[in-house]
Amino acid sequence: MTVTFEQAAIKIEKAQEFAQLQAVVQQAFLPEKAERFLKQLSRKGIRVRDFDAVLAVKVLEEAAGQLAVRAQELYQSLTLSDQAQMREFYLSKLEGVDIALRHKFKKLYQYY
Repeated sequence: MTVTFEQAAIKIEKAQEFAQLQAVVQQAFLPEKAERFLKQLSRKGIRVRDFDAVLAVKVLEEAAGQLAVRAQELYQSLTLSDQAQMREFYLSKLEGVDIALRHKFKKLYQYY
């Protein structure tokens, strides 16, 4: 008998806001936009894993080309569990960036 781990699905409470913010994050990490996003973070001295700082300086919206969307306001409107899932989604996207591009911006990816 083998027991496998299965992550529990947590329901998104504010689905519309979550989907809007998720779309902005996905756009920023598209292969053709990821380098621009990372360059903007580098110029502003923000580490890629510091999601709150990324939201504060509106880099996501600029990189995604969606300046009309206010990512920080969307994020703050989410419930605590939705915010946690959004951070997890963002972190999964930044880890999916091409390895050559991650190496080019290795200072942004450092933990300290």
